[in-house]
Amino acid sequence: MDYDHNQEDVGSLEGWVIHKCNQWRDHFESNYQEKFDEYYRLWRGIWAEEDSMRASERSRLISPALQQAVESSVAEVEEATFGRGKWFDITDDYQDQMKADVQILRTQLEEDMKFAQARKSIAECLINSAVFGTGIGEIILDEVKELKPATQPIMEGSMEAVGVTESDRTLVKLRPVMPQNFLIDPVATSIDEALGVAIDEFVPLHQVTQAQEAGIYFDVDVAVAAPDTDIEPDQDLTIYMDDKVRLTKYYGLVPTYLLNAINADGEEDESAEENEEGPEYTEAVIVIANGGTLLKADANPYMMQDRPVVAFPWDVVPGRFWGRGICEKGYNAQKALDTELRARIDALALTVHPMMAVDASRLPRGAKLEVRPGKAILTNGNPAEILQPFNFGRLDPNTFNQAQTLQQMVQMATGAIDAAGIPGSINGDATAAGISMSLGAIIKRHKRTLINFQDSFLLPFVTKAAHRYMQFTPDLYPVQDFKFVASSSLGIIAREYEVTQLVQLLQTMSPESPMYPLLIQSIVDNMNLSNREEIIQGLQQANQPNPEQQQMQMQLQQLQMAKEQAILEYTQAQTAEVVSRIQQNQVETQLLPVEAETDRYTAVLKGMGADPTEAEFNRRAKIAELALKQREIETKEDIVEMQMRGK
Repeated sequence: MDYDHNQEDVGSLEGWVIHKCNQWRDHFESNYQEKFDEYYRLWRGIWAEEDSMRASERSRLISPALQQAVESSVAEVEEATFGRGKWFDITDDYQDQMKADVQILRTQLEEDMKFAQARKSIAECLINSAVFGTGIGEIILDEVKELKPATQPIMEGSMEAVGVTESDRTLVKLRPVMPQNFLIDPVATSIDEALGVAIDEFVPLHQVTQAQEAGIYFDVDVAVAAPDTDIEPDQDLTIYMDDKVRLTKYYGLVPTYLLNAINADGEEDESAEENEEGPEYTEAVIVIANGGTLLKADANPYMMQDRPVVAFPWDVVPGRFWGRGICEKGYNAQKALDTELRARIDALALTVHPMMAVDASRLPRGAKLEVRPGKAILTNGNPAEILQPFNFGRLDPNTFNQAQTLQQMVQMATGAIDAAGIPGSINGDATAAGISMSLGAIIKRHKRTLINFQDSFLLPFVTKAAHRYMQFTPDLYPVQDFKFVASSSLGIIAREYEVTQLVQLLQTMSPESPMYPLLIQSIVDNMNLSNREEIIQGLQQANQPNPEQQQMQMQLQQLQMAKEQAILEYTQAQTAEVVSRIQQNQVETQLLPVEAETDRYTAVLKGMGADPTEAEFNRRAKIAELALKQREIETKEDIVEMQMRGK
């Protein structure tokens, strides 16, 4: 349904919102609508008339190459996010002195996320991002009835009755939004910097009625909307005409005076005027049915004043909100591949079932020519002269190579690849070095998408969900200061590549090396084993030494150290004894010349004929003795000095 822009009353709140939404819708339809419809058809494998490249084309085949690229890329990101079970983590703010609240928040949030099936919704947003280039999700609050089995004692406790207990529960859900139903200010590159965003889509009438009964929407009459192909990606849905309401939910800034003019019943106060003293715009939540019926007009009710919408691009396009997805990357190669396959099938049909040339004048009157197995054809004459097939020859085998080349072009354009076809279909290089380089490039491209997904979608969703729970269920979330960090890991291909490198490194190490158990644990941690956690826990326990064994090892080490100390002391003693002997020999060697000199003086004196008993002989002998003693003293001093220098 296209609203008449000239009929819009921009002086009312609903008119102002619808005017903005129509402007944004016009921009989207002019730039993206046709492309998005094409991407959607190719991903679904739906043939359309505009797919025909020539008038004689009969085949309607669509190659699954682009479908495979979308599915493998989405599976890689899903595995990277959810492959290890825990897909987000929460760390406390360093300024918070109470650390126990974070554990409560983490445990409770994991439980609520699982109950709300957040993983399923995130996976759908990933598919939208791969197909259309941008994944969008709306964060909504839902009041649900939780049923739990319970038992109650009866008959004075002798028996138990099995029943069910019912309780109200507030859930924060992530609702995927089709990009065709999402509107944003064209000049904005993100949700936060836009004037506002809007979700324009068809919803069942009973949902509006239930919201009115709960007091969420104004109690006003809501008519059934007419179908509109602009916001229905599947043409089959437009056939459904009954009980549909076109709901426009706007999240963003609105003129303050228009918002203040709406009373509690949803009626407009015509006397309201623009207030020049207050803020010009107010962050609000506006809901409009069928382009003119106001259902809700409230200032932003969330404590962080954030908008309940998250979005992320598969690949960022600079200066643009809408991203670049898998289908856009592989569109041209996919179209060429489809043309090649259809031409081949058409040629094959002409070869297997050729056209027939018939001499109509020689057929019996009223005969209807039909070629089928077992058919009998009556002719007036020789059938070989009447019927003649056209021979078109055989198919060129080069067409198969061309199709394979085009399929590789799809993989090159999208960066997607099936893990089973790694050696032969990446770039033709089946060597280890070629596979390593190709896998490295693929992993880098996936890491870029993972960064966009985590920073623009996963982290904001977890943060906003926690804020909602803290605000509306404070008894379950007693948290004050916190921040959130989403944890993720490498995907399937990246893990296989990492395991290969770890195994190669493991082969170069000895089992006695302290790094050997760590490498084994890393290898197991990167495997998709059902009992991976149990194996890792067992490895950790095996690597921790037994206390008794550890004590025995310490005692053995002490004994070994004592033994080595004793050997060292014995060696030092033996060395000291050898040095002492050497020094003694040196002294004796130095004294030998002195003793020889004494003997020589005695012999000289005796040779002079002097009597040793006489006084002169005694005098000379004492002089010689004193001279020898003086020399002996000098020699000993020299020996001591030599010993000191030796030390």
